[in-house]
Amino acid sequence: MNTNLLHSKVWRQIRSAIGCSLAVAVATSFTGCSTLTQPINGIPAHRLSPDFFPPPKNDLVPVDIALLSLEPPRDYQLGPDDILGVYIEGVLPFNPPNAPPEPPPVNFPEKDSTLPPSIGYPIAVQDDGTLALPLIEPLKVEGLTLEQVREKIRQSYIENDILREEKARPIVTLIRERTFDVIVVREDSVDDLRLRRERDSIRGNDSAASGGLVKLPAYKNDVLHALVETGGLPGLNAKNEVLVLRASEADKRKRADFLRKYWAKQRVAMADPCYCPPELPEDPSILRIPLRVRPGVIPNIKEADITLQDGDIVYIENRETEVFYTGGLLPGGEHLLPRDYDLDVLGAMAMAGKGVGSASGTSGGGLGGVSSVGGVPPGMLYILRKTPCNGQIAIEVDLAKAVNDPRSRPLVQPGDTLILQYKCEEEILNFGLGSFFTYGIQALLQNSN
Repeated sequence: MNTNLLHSKVWRQIRSAIGCSLAVAVATSFTGCSTLTQPINGIPAHRLSPDFFPPPKNDLVPVDIALLSLEPPRDYQLGPDDILGVYIEGVLPFNPPNAPPEPPPVNFPEKDSTLPPSIGYPIAVQDDGTLALPLIEPLKVEGLTLEQVREKIRQSYIENDILREEKARPIVTLIRERTFDVIVVREDSVDDLRLRRERDSIRGNDSAASGGLVKLPAYKNDVLHALVETGGLPGLNAKNEVLVLRASEADKRKRADFLRKYWAKQRVAMADPCYCPPELPEDPSILRIPLRVRPGVIPNIKEADITLQDGDIVYIENRETEVFYTGGLLPGGEHLLPRDYDLDVLGAMAMAGKGVGSASGTSGGGLGGVSSVGGVPPGMLYILRKTPCNGQIAIEVDLAKAVNDPRSRPLVQPGDTLILQYKCEEEILNFGLGSFFTYGIQALLQNSN
């Protein structure tokens, strides 16, 4: 009989504890639920127009890098600044009559050159494409091969009665090919990105980019060789494109006129109180060469586009602004988006350090800070996305639906802010379970003693 009375007393205490906990949860939910106190007016993702979502990039394919390189001719064609090795017996150098001829000098190539050793006295092709030799008028050699120049020199000395036909045996070799000075600016190294993001100044490496002046030999003065000389194709911290800024005065004036006209329109339009600032349009003087395209798309890359001249600038732009932000029940931070594949909201949560279905810690919110005891994970994610004219839209993502339906998992785009919250019923349930296990069991154990 005493045992039955004890059991009855225990059950009454349990029911009392549960009822008290639920009553407190219901009462406090009307004033403490973050869904009510910090509301976000979101629109479910499946109701939004596709215009609010970024295009997928999982299916992009790399561009054939051979399109970035020039195809050299079968035989080297001369041009200004080429240095030739020329030897003409009896003329270059001059030999007195009946004196034995001097042997031609041997020239070894520079350290990084791919040319074989050459013989002859060094003579440069002039800016006008001519070659100046003793006793004859300058010869036009631009665009000719070494064999053609050799024959032209031979015929010229014979026609001017300087050498007999059997003695006219000139030697022409290439000592050094002409080069083009190209500037390469790269912002894709990990160290440079860290420096820019932290705004630290490190002695000896306080610049925001790497690269420098590159000397490219003739027929290798293209975009691919410029990239190879400075570290290869753009890294993951850079955009999937290469910018080429021409050094000609015409292109410089075109860029200056473009910016001048754009800002003049901006100043006129800003007088309108309803003015909506547009994005900066593409500069027509800057050539953009994509490195990844849609399947089936053949990029229109011409030989003139990839050919670099003296003073041209090859620019690899960083992806410093391609980031998203996290807050709410997600650990706050700034995260760089992947470059070559899509990232949906579930992947973004995992990147931020909180997978779907994991409960928040005691500092993560919930009524009374006891959500970790209840163990019900937060189920609502909001994406704050910028719109034109400094606007904003809140995209509502129900995580339970997102797990089961890929269409309910929007892709994250640069500038998004992801905020994780409990639904109101989740906070109530967590508070009720937490209150019971924290206070109800404690009271039950005290009374049973």
